[in-house]
Amino acid sequence: MEIKNIYHPFEIEYLQVKDYVVKEHKHTFFEMVFILEGKGMQSINKHTLPYKADKLFLVFPQDTHGFEVHKETKFFFIRFSDSFLKTQSKELIRKLEFIFLNHNHLPGCVVHNRTDKPLIRALVEALIREHVNQQPDRDDVIRHLINTIIAITARNITLMTPAAGNGKKTPSIELLTYIHQNIYLPEQLKVEKIAAQFNISPTYVGEYFKTQTGESLQQYIMNYKMRLVETRLQYTDMQVNEIVHELGFTDASHLGRLFSKYKGVSPSEFRKSVARA
Repeated sequence: MEIKNIYHPFEIEYLQVKDYVVKEHKHTFFEMVFILEGKGMQSINKHTLPYKADKLFLVFPQDTHGFEVHKETKFFFIRFSDSFLKTQSKELIRKLEFIFLNHNHLPGCVVHNRTDKPLIRALVEALIREHVNQQPDRDDVIRHLINTIIAITARNITLMTPAAGNGKKTPSIELLTYIHQNIYLPEQLKVEKIAAQFNISPTYVGEYFKTQTGESLQQYIMNYKMRLVETRLQYTDMQVNEIVHELGFTDASHLGRLFSKYKGVSPSEFRKSVARA
């Protein structure tokens, strides 16, 4: 299977094609694909769904991905590497982490908020103009536009919760989303706060959480933090002590012990291994 690379922190591409099949391939980078016009089929990791205009898709490194064009299609691709991520603000990195850890890696549009769809289209059209016109400070403007699209995507993934049969959100999804959104706010993850949020007794929170998710509350919070540590080590230049402070660990030794139990290697060993990959 073909593996595609990029050689700059970010790249953008406009592509208009008809009767075209993009064979399944893998990336070493992140890709956002916006459909300006056209119809066809999109596949990610052997799952296939139709696409049409005004859809935005996410493709992650190592996802198996392809397109089959049925009606002439105008694609716009935004591609960025981990070196692009390492230049971003802490706020945007948190949004990206939310995407990394909560996206299902299946085909389908990631923008479900109706008012955001025309906004994404306008941003993509602005990117195309910047790409074509070669104005001063072009790269800075493109970078800001890409960051805005990422932020809107993160917002939509926050709002994307599977519906139960009665059209309501399932309690387990609501619980997990609450934890994901408040993982940097330890006060909000206290039993009393969760009890108030979900209108249940504080003494029942642990049992309720395990019934809904199959894990204890503290176990789930710790596992989610470990996944955040993993993405920080892989995609940012943050020092271990910075991660310790941000995620509320006692010290670097405390984090090291927990991470070694989680991944089988220390944080520094893990960072070296992904750098060599």
